[in-house]
Amino acid sequence: MQKIAIIQINEAGSEIVSTLKRQFSAKMIQRTDVCKEWKKQDAFIFIGAMGICVRTIAPYIKDKHSDPAVVCIDSLGKNVISVLSGHVGGANELTRNIAAVLGAREVITTQSDNAGLWALDTFEQRFDWPVASDIEDMNECIFAFVNRKPTALLLEARDEGTEYLEATKPDHVTIINDISEADPQKYKLLIIVSPYNRSAPYGMLELHFVPMVGTIGFGLAHHPDDYYAIYDQIDEAFAKRGILPCAHKYCTIDVKEDEEFCAMLEDEYDEEVVFFTAEELAAVDVPNPSEKVQKHVGTPSVCEAAAILGSNNGKLIIPKVKGKNWTAALAIDEKHLRKKQGHIEIVGAGPGDPDLVSVRGRKMLERADLILYAGSLVPKALTECHKPGAVVRSSADMNLEEQCALMKEHYDKGHFIVRLHTGDPCIFGAIQEQMAFFDQNGMEYHITPGISSFLAAAAELRSQFTIPERTQTIILTRGEGRTPMPEKEQLHLLAKSQSTMCIFLSAAIVDDVQHELLREYPENTPVAACYHLTWPDQKIYRGVLKDLAKIVHDNKLTLTTMLVVGEAIDNRQGLSELYNKHFTHLFRQGDDES
Repeated sequence: MQKIAIIQINEAGSEIVSTLKRQFSAKMIQRTDVCKEWKKQDAFIFIGAMGICVRTIAPYIKDKHSDPAVVCIDSLGKNVISVLSGHVGGANELTRNIAAVLGAREVITTQSDNAGLWALDTFEQRFDWPVASDIEDMNECIFAFVNRKPTALLLEARDEGTEYLEATKPDHVTIINDISEADPQKYKLLIIVSPYNRSAPYGMLELHFVPMVGTIGFGLAHHPDDYYAIYDQIDEAFAKRGILPCAHKYCTIDVKEDEEFCAMLEDEYDEEVVFFTAEELAAVDVPNPSEKVQKHVGTPSVCEAAAILGSNNGKLIIPKVKGKNWTAALAIDEKHLRKKQGHIEIVGAGPGDPDLVSVRGRKMLERADLILYAGSLVPKALTECHKPGAVVRSSADMNLEEQCALMKEHYDKGHFIVRLHTGDPCIFGAIQEQMAFFDQNGMEYHITPGISSFLAAAAELRSQFTIPERTQTIILTRGEGRTPMPEKEQLHLLAKSQSTMCIFLSAAIVDDVQHELLREYPENTPVAACYHLTWPDQKIYRGVLKDLAKIVHDNKLTLTTMLVVGEAIDNRQGLSELYNKHFTHLFRQGDDES
């Protein structure tokens, strides 16, 4: 929300005004100015009686698709009330944000919010999903949905919005796999999320959202006179082939950068336009190469090749279409396609406490058909959120080949697989060899980061590992055990900086570690041996470097022990400039010392 106006009805709300102006970059206006500001502002915040608020805005209310958000706060700041345009205009979200800032009670009366159901009329703005069905039917669709009428949901693309729908699906919604399953005898409402032209059967309400997942590649004649008509002509040509306007990006060859059509796309339609060189385009295999195009611009394809390149080598959905002065093709990034194939998500489990896995990581675990977790390092409690029927296996007794074979077996069945590693999987996570296997077998995978144990160590030690003007570097390393360390990374060489050092996987060789560190660190340097960080049996032992080995041996510390060395431990000296009242930065002007 960019433009917010505040109307203070009485003097009692002055402190609230001051807070909101600062937090929301809002401006003060007089109540008499609401008329002229009505179409200029995104939201109005009234501070005072609800009755005065309602009487003020009543003459200007038109409909929820064009009205600004209106919120009313009582003059004591106890209640924040969403008054107008709760969903489309964003008043409900603004109400929540204001209530959080003031510590007030939010009052939201829309049925979907109070019932915990989807706010269907927010999807267009929230997920950038234009509505393809009749907008006049929106209220009737919402009425059926919030009254829990049987609803079919057809998803023919994948993006942030569809993942949200799948994760939060109410009980009265059934996901269907094909439009043929939309039976008006079973369902009152059909919600469609698809770039394809679909229609509900007679007797069903329809709400069709179009996800913007397409990439259009285009070629142009030299400065065509009818360039202004090409945008609509491409949409019409694609519509005849069953695709609705769904492009989030337009791509072409770089020799067209000065074309009027390209400027129009950017300036009038606010479209992203990407240019590729002839060499880049020529490297792409296309179904319809052209010798004529090759002769003129140095590549056998412009529109098809540009669509494929612009979609990250995605799938060509509409091959080359020829217009009077243009050619066009449409591709969709593979990540947006809903296809029956497996996926592997390598998830960082965090340091141990199940509450410290990321929100995304938790969602992946809840979705997984197979969870393969590092049982020697990851508590089994982290897997207990699995869905019914999911396979949960520890990899502790499996070699690499056995792990890969199990994952491929499930992958080939189209399953969603979570490979759960301790901490952050990219730090001593042994995932490189697994990714090499995935690459060799053309298996799709992604990494969800996790909280590393060195971060948990800082938190549990209540220590900031970087101290202004004393140590600004954190070294993550391990001692040399059965796996040799590179010559340039020997511990005594790293220790020369006397930075904060976090040493993984080294409790078993602590004597060697201590010896190496004492070559550079003073013997009274603070140390901490942190065992099972954030686990129920967590233990932390503090001391100095000359006693590090004794601490580890006396307490029989083994696997999953983090060794921390450096003067940052328990330090409370040294001040950052960030919150110094005299320090100016992007978000705050410092006080003048004079």
